[in-house]
Amino acid sequence: MGVRMEHGNPNSVEEFVEVEKQFLINVYRRQPVVLEYGWGARVVDINGKEYIDLVAGIAVNSIGHAHPTVVEAICNQAKKLIHTSNLYYTRPQINLAIKLKELTGMDRFFFCNSGTEAVEGALKFARKVTGKKNFIAFSGSFHGRSMGALSVTFPEKYRNPFLPLLEGVEFVEFNNPDNIISKINRDTAGIVVELVQGEGGVNVAEKDFVKALIDVRNDYDCLLIVDEVQTGFGRTGRWFAKDHFALKPDIITMAKAMGGGIPIGGIGVTEEVARVLTPGDHASTFGGNPFACSASLATIKVIEEEKLVEKAKVDGEYFMKSLKKLPVNEVRGLGMMIGVDVNNASEVVNEALKRGLLVNNTSNNTLRLVPPLVITRDEIDKAVEILGDIITGQ
Repeated sequence: MGVRMEHGNPNSVEEFVEVEKQFLINVYRRQPVVLEYGWGARVVDINGKEYIDLVAGIAVNSIGHAHPTVVEAICNQAKKLIHTSNLYYTRPQINLAIKLKELTGMDRFFFCNSGTEAVEGALKFARKVTGKKNFIAFSGSFHGRSMGALSVTFPEKYRNPFLPLLEGVEFVEFNNPDNIISKINRDTAGIVVELVQGEGGVNVAEKDFVKALIDVRNDYDCLLIVDEVQTGFGRTGRWFAKDHFALKPDIITMAKAMGGGIPIGGIGVTEEVARVLTPGDHASTFGGNPFACSASLATIKVIEEEKLVEKAKVDGEYFMKSLKKLPVNEVRGLGMMIGVDVNNASEVVNEALKRGLLVNNTSNNTLRLVPPLVITRDEIDKAVEILGDIITGQ
């Protein structure tokens, strides 16, 4: 007999677990908490318990929860137009493209709904533009779970159940410039890279590695695709991770923090790429709808007005300096994208939840800290204190 629920509505964690078993496809590993509302870098569960959020919806809620500027923007847009399809022009979509050109340095844009969709489109664009088929990706990479994006995602545990995937993908060692030469060939359409790997453990690209990417891109006449899905919109202390390297790729992919929590993704390309693409090469029914684009414009406005890019740099350095005082194996990162190597990371995550701290871990015993960029110094200090107590067994 299952858990009884008053009027069919779950009211406890146990009841939510039971409902999931009956009605949802079990593809997620969830923590035993039901979140109800939030503000800034704080969330509250259905029992009224408050948490400091170092996950931010997996680097999505960069401007914090329920930011009034975004709330107002989406409410106003919902009263006018939510969706029209791309058969028609809408003002928010055009305005967002103009703004993104200013922020990214890319020339033209395509809008979709998620990071994995952006990667799918980027792979298609690379094949169309170059007339080639193969791709280079890297150890530790994660680009999404749909068939194309999964093909350039490194962990075999994600790929193997769904073989065969795209043919012609070669994985080479991240941050090893020499290894790229051994795998690239004249049929390589594109090199797909995260300049800071998220799921892979918050690994930051080295400058000589990035230079090698540029060199082989030029030598082999292929496209350089930089995945900015997790690193974009201020997360690393610059608007985009590529900006740390003064790099202009052929294609960038975007999503996560782009909409302040509203689903939206995008692809930015150079003019040379854009001029080869024609109507029918790609499409998205919901992509770039006025609702999502209005949320994105409002999110960008908040990042600019509250100087969150600069804050991510300064507070990220403060956060990492504090974490390095703890008895951990390693701390690394860029801006407010931080990896902390510990023993038994999953146990740390579970204990942190009990103590009012939301933390996420990757599969290699790394705590991935990607809090809202609006997090305060007091909240950072409290988070470090909680993590320190857990790690030292207090």
